[in-house]
Amino acid sequence: MSASSVLTMESQSRTLADVLQDLGDIDARRIRWHPLPGTATVDDVIHIEASENRLFELVEGVLVEKAMGFREALLAIAIAGQLKEFVDSKNLGLVLGADGMMQLFPGLVRIPDVSFISWSRLGGGVPTEQVPLVTPDLAVEVLSPSNTKREMARKCREYFESGAKAVWIVDPTTRTATAHVSPEVFRTFNETDAVPGGDALPGFTMQLKRVFGELDRKPGA
Repeated sequence: MSASSVLTMESQSRTLADVLQDLGDIDARRIRWHPLPGTATVDDVIHIEASENRLFELVEGVLVEKAMGFREALLAIAIAGQLKEFVDSKNLGLVLGADGMMQLFPGLVRIPDVSFISWSRLGGGVPTEQVPLVTPDLAVEVLSPSNTKREMARKCREYFESGAKAVWIVDPTTRTATAHVSPEVFRTFNETDAVPGGDALPGFTMQLKRVFGELDRKPGA
């Protein structure tokens, strides 16, 4: 029996439970069933976003809906605002929001809630592709209730494997930010701390009080 025949048999014997486990034990409701899992492409990501205004990441040919809610979007904007202020003042590159789709590797589409990409990684200009093949210097993920620890661990690993210098995982519930310099090396900061930009953004610090303070805003305050 050839190696290709074995691979075909293995693929045919896989179950939905296997797929969900590989993706980090995510909720099955986030999996798009058409195109069938395992057959989706970057073109499908682009078409669905254009026709339905829905964001899907692409992992091993499977379309996984991007988890994002009201509070997460609010924090992402606050983080992006601080980053953009610093990056633009020094013209270091681009800051993207929660719909900045990118291929970390050919066929692997991730959509960080916020990202910073230096000019050197962009070839000196803004990409014309809708889903460019590019790696962020810094990727920020704001946790949603449907995100799992294993899902985020996989994302973190992929970012670093593609060449990211830092990954920040921001938790609205605990009001903390975990700053990774590798999948295994990280530090967790609370809401009164400032997160240093490190190798990704030397000289930058993100003031978490300003970020999480968005959750406490009221009329007239």
